[in-house]
Amino acid sequence: MAVLIDKKTKIIVQGLTGTQASFHTPRAIKYGTNIVAGVVPNKKEKSHLGIPLFSSVKEAKEKTGATASLIFVPAKSAKSAILEAIRADLKLVVVITTGIPVNDMMEIRQELKNHKTLLIGPNTPGIITPQVAYMGTFPDNIHKSGNIGIISRSSTLTYEVVQTINNAGFGESTVVGLGDDFIIGTGFLEIIKDFNKDDLTKAIVIISGFGGNYEIELAQTYKNLPKKKPIIVLMVDNQVYDSDNIGLASDIICHGITTSDEKKHLLEKAGMIVVNDLSSLINKLSTL
Repeated sequence: MAVLIDKKTKIIVQGLTGTQASFHTPRAIKYGTNIVAGVVPNKKEKSHLGIPLFSSVKEAKEKTGATASLIFVPAKSAKSAILEAIRADLKLVVVITTGIPVNDMMEIRQELKNHKTLLIGPNTPGIITPQVAYMGTFPDNIHKSGNIGIISRSSTLTYEVVQTINNAGFGESTVVGLGDDFIIGTGFLEIIKDFNKDDLTKAIVIISGFGGNYEIELAQTYKNLPKKKPIIVLMVDNQVYDSDNIGLASDIICHGITTSDEKKHLLEKAGMIVVNDLSSLINKLSTL
């Protein structure tokens, strides 16, 4: 069983004719991903890469039955593209775009409260279910099917964790990159709920990221979940948040919890295992 996407998931690509989308889309299709349409406002062509083009997400959804969108548009156009996908009531939206202004993301987060859309990103490699399908820019050749679910706030570290897990003989059920930006659409909890319902997933690995209160929110709610699978949190960042460099907002958002040691304490108190390096991660996985 796949988490979030499988071969049947019908996917729209917003910004399909752009350079990045034109490069990654054929790779995804070859992998098995079901990309059914592209969306390009004011389009002149009827298709691109053999994929039909539409002027709006609403039209693409109506004509193809799509339930998900992959967004490659530039940062200056990202807000309108994301809001369009949310307001079309797509179930899943994955935003590859980097550099989206904070104010735009705050507006998007507010809009999400009125819809059931799950927003992954921005600044994410996406989602991959190995040997099944993926949405994003993953180096698909490093992934192997297995029973470990991965949720990450660090794109680069994700690849290292995947290779380490594979070398140890495990493999992944699904890998979800939440996004590297300070403000992202979805935190850990909603994805954990999906992994908890997935028969294939034996355990969950969380790769912690710098900044934000996502781990804090998780610690506060995880212990109350009715159904749980073992969670190991990889937290390699011992850096202290510096208000002079990041701004006062970081202290407010983090509720005064400013170091990884403090986050570690809360996560362990909630019942999760916290490790500081890849060797310890594999050792813990081997005991589950």
